[in-house]
Amino acid sequence: MSAAAGVPSRAEVLTMFRSFLRVVRKFTDYNIREYTKRRAVDAFHGKAQLEVAKRQAVIYSLYAPKLKSVMEVQNPIKHRN
Repeated sequence: MSAAAGVPSRAEVLTMFRSFLRVVRKFTDYNIREYTKRRAVDAFHGKAQLEVAKRQAVIYSLYAPKLKSVMEVQNPIKHRN
């Protein structure tokens, strides 16, 4: 952070944002992962958000559902013509 203004530089903000998105990928549930990603893009606030996301990813991994979401299924149903 620049000492004069107390405002993080663009590079610092981008680094933090990328770190946040890496943490978001750790969510096993598609819905939670996509919601968190949207929220990050809409209102990224910096290091505090990153720490919250890290804690949430760990806690959610303890209670994650055993089955994948319908959105994550790799083999989509093929329609017959």
